[in-house]
Formats: sequence, structure tokens, C-alpha cells
Amino acid sequence: MNVFTVVKDNVTARQVAMQYGIKINRSGLACCPFHKDKTPSMKMDKRYYCFGCGDTGDAIDFVAKYFGLAPKSAAMKIASDFGLNYDATNRAPPKKIAPRKTPEQILDEEQRQCFRVLSDYYHLLRKWKTEYAPKSMDEELHPCFVEALQNISKVEYQLDTLLEKDIPDRAFVVSDIGKGVKSIVRRIEEYRRSQGDTGVHRKGRSQENSR
Repeated sequence: MNVFTVVKDNVTARQVAMQYGIKINRSGLACCPFHKDKTPSMKMDKRYYCFGCGDTGDAIDFVAKYFGLAPKSAAMKIASDFGLNYDATNRAPPKKIAPRKTPEQILDEEQRQCFRVLSDYYHLLRKWKTEYAPKSMDEELHPCFVEALQNISKVEYQLDTLLEKDIPDRAFVVSDIGKGVKSIVRRIEEYRRSQGDTGVHRKGRSQENSR
């Protein structure tokens, strides 16, 4: 058998993680080494799956990413470290061709991205509407306050549509926003940099107590 088959038949993702120093708790969870993980969010079993960053795979995938190796080099390393014998003359199995995504899957991915960005922007607009509201009639309007007044109702409608409407309505919102998503992301990042905040907030409207 070739090295891929031998490794997959004999070694689990949990075993390689423990072999290379990853601590796993009684629940089979470990801190993900592929993102800044403060609490264990990676489930280790025959395969691994991180609930934080979504990374998943088998023992070979884990070692390849952990050590920055090609899949075959990762498989050979595992075989060597675990004392597995394999037929070195066999070629590696052909790469699997990923199935083409359906229009519904593409729309769903684009919708999730739009919703995350709009949720961030909506939260920021609500903050601006309160923090930059004029204290007197003579005070000049702050640009952030003006931006909040101009956009908050539209963004609220777009979020409601993405949450509650049927596919044609949601598709229209995704299409309408289009490349504007990148502009919104830049706007949010520019403001946070100006405030010395480089963190990424993911607080949606469903987490707000009130509108």
C-alpha cells in the first residue's frame, strides 16, 4: 500500500496532535494551533475540526499545515515517526476535484459575508448616532453623525431582508451591495484605526437589546 493509505488506515488526527505536543483535554478538545485560540475549540478524533476557524481534515492534513509540508511529505513524516511501512514505489493518489458549487451555495456564501459586514457597519452607525449627536443647535454636525443618519435605515432594511425574506429578495440585496461590501469594510477599518482599535467585532443585530 502507498504511504497515504497506510497512514490513513493506521493513524488518527488525535494521535498525530498528541505526538507533536498538542494538549488535548478529556472532552477531546485542544487549542487550535492554526489561529489565536484562547480556549480549546478544536475537536480531535479520527479527523479534526476547529469550531473557531472552521479548519478540518485528517492526520495528513493536520501535519501538513502544522509543519508547512506538502501532503506527501506530511504522510511520509507520519509514517516515519509512527514506524509504519509502506510501498515507496506507489504514486500518490490523484487529487480530488472539488465539486462545482451550486448557485444556491454561492448565494449563501455571499449572503453570509454581506450579513457579517452589514452587522458590523450597523453596530457602528448606532454608536455614531449616539456618540456624535450634537449637544446644541449651534454645534456643527459631525461627519460620522451625518453618515449614521444617511445610512442606518437602509442598512437595517438590508439586514432584515437577508434574515427574513425569500431567495429573490436576498439575492437582490446581495447584488445591490456588490462591490460596496469592500468599501464598507475599508470604512470600518479606517475608523477603528483612527480610534486605535484594530479588533474585529462580530456583534450582529440579533445581539442588540434594542434598535
